[in-house]
Parts: sequence; structure tokens; C-alpha cells
Amino acid sequence: MNQPITLRTALKSYPHTLPLKRGEITDPRVSLECVEIEPIHRAFAPMARQQEFDVSEMAIVTYLQAKAYDKPLVLLPTVVAARLQQGCIVYNAKRGPMSVADLAGARVGVRAYSQTTGMWVRGILANTYGVDLEQIRWITFEGSHLLEYRDPPFVSPAAADQKMLDMLLAGELDAAIFGNDLPDVDGIEPLIVNPAEADQQWYGQHQLVPPNHVVVMRRDIAGQHPDAVRAVYDMLRRGKEAAPATRPANRLPTGIEAMRKPLMLTLDFCHQQKLLPRRLDIEEIFADSKAFLGDSAN
Repeated sequence: MNQPITLRTALKSYPHTLPLKRGEITDPRVSLECVEIEPIHRAFAPMARQQEFDVSEMAIVTYLQAKAYDKPLVLLPTVVAARLQQGCIVYNAKRGPMSVADLAGARVGVRAYSQTTGMWVRGILANTYGVDLEQIRWITFEGSHLLEYRDPPFVSPAAADQKMLDMLLAGELDAAIFGNDLPDVDGIEPLIVNPAEADQQWYGQHQLVPPNHVVVMRRDIAGQHPDAVRAVYDMLRRGKEAAPATRPANRLPTGIEAMRKPLMLTLDFCHQQKLLPRRLDIEEIFADSKAFLGDSAN
């Protein structure tokens, strides 16, 4: 019997990935050597730039940029992290009231302009609230995960020693977008009124939860071991089936058809925000998935 191929793997511990990381869900074709990286976004640049891991979670914007710049990665069509986003843009209420209508000319911090959470928040601001994104002074604290990408001219980096929350508290930023690091600090309030209710209205209109993270594999590994692609994809699917049910049920889609609508909206928002060097076609995105996974990709 052939020995399983060992795959160096970077995945965050979610209810649906923990069974894979603990060895509770296995496949005879592969062995996952899991590397713990916290926060998980620290794995994205090494994977996008140098293909540091054999399998890795990756922000969806990072993957799309990697695809546009011809990085040798293969998308597994499954979302491993997603959330409704309208509570992620906050302001310092101790410095006075602020609303979406006050964003023109405002200084708004975001970890990186290409951060996926930032992309979703900006897309919602522009398309739901009519905000002109180029009238905002975007302040960033990191560059893109892809070295080839350059931020648009209306984006400026903060000084190397500055921190986003400190600047927000000091009034050096008018608002800021946070992800998993959303601060629990007195006076820091959501910019969008009743964000949970606003999110439900947005979900009612679009019938999807904005995807944040997908999973990719190195193309050379996929080419040499196509069975490993199918094995990892199947394990990820089984992990979701074994995990407690998510709400809404379509929050973490798996398969090309389930991912098609959220990915098309992602591509639209990326194009609007000048995040990609060229417009990507949805079939181009799914070509590798179909080639390696066949009918199981649907």
C-alpha cells in the first residue's frame, strides 16, 4: 500500500477544522502536518509569495490577487471563515458623534487596503450606503500579501511605529475597520447604526454571508499528487458535516455552485476598489477546481 503524502498545513482552529487537525477525520492518501499560526493571516503572505505550505487557509482577496499575478496555487472551493461585516467599522464616540454621512474626507484606518474585511466593509459602504470610497483618506498599517500589488493613490501608510487603535483613541483617525481584533474598549462604537439589524437586511437582499477565507494548495503538489487534492477537499467537507450546524446554513459554502454567487460579488467589489490588476473571470477562478476535483467540485 502506498504511504500517504505528508502535507504541511496551516489552518485556523474552527469547529469544522479541529477534527482534521486532531486526526479525528483522516484519509489514507494524506497526512496533515499542521502548523499553528496565530493570527492565521500571518500565513497568507508566505503562502502567496513563496508557497510556504503545502495546504493553507487564505483570505479570498489574497487568493484572487495571487491568481491575477499567476502564483502557482490551486483553489479548493470551500469557505472556512465568513461573517456579516457591518459591525467591523467603528469610531471613537468619546470624540463626538459620527455617521456614514461623515465619511467624506475622513481618515479611516484599515490593517491593509487589500484586507478582505476591509474590502467587504468598503463594498457595503459604497453599494449599500452610496459612499464615495475615493473621498476617504485610507490609512494602512501593512502592505498587501502580494508584493506586486500597489495601493491606489488615495491610500497612505501610517508611520511604522503607529498602531491603529491608539490612533483612533487619540483622534488621529476618525474611524477604523477591524476584523477578528475588533476592540472591546469603552467609547469605541459601530459607525453603522444597529449593525446586526443592518447585516440582516443586507443578508435578506443578497442571500449570502461575505466569505473571508478559503483554502489553497501548492500547484506542484497538486500536479504530482492529484489524489491529495481530492483527499484534502473531502476532509474539509467532512469536517463541516461533523461540526455543529452554522447559521445561516449557507454561511460556509462548499462546492463551485454554492460559491459562485458570493465569489462573483467578491470579484465585483475587488474590481470597484482597484484591488486586482485585471478583471478575473469566474470560470477562470474555478478552472483548477474542476480539473483536479471533477464532479466532486460541484
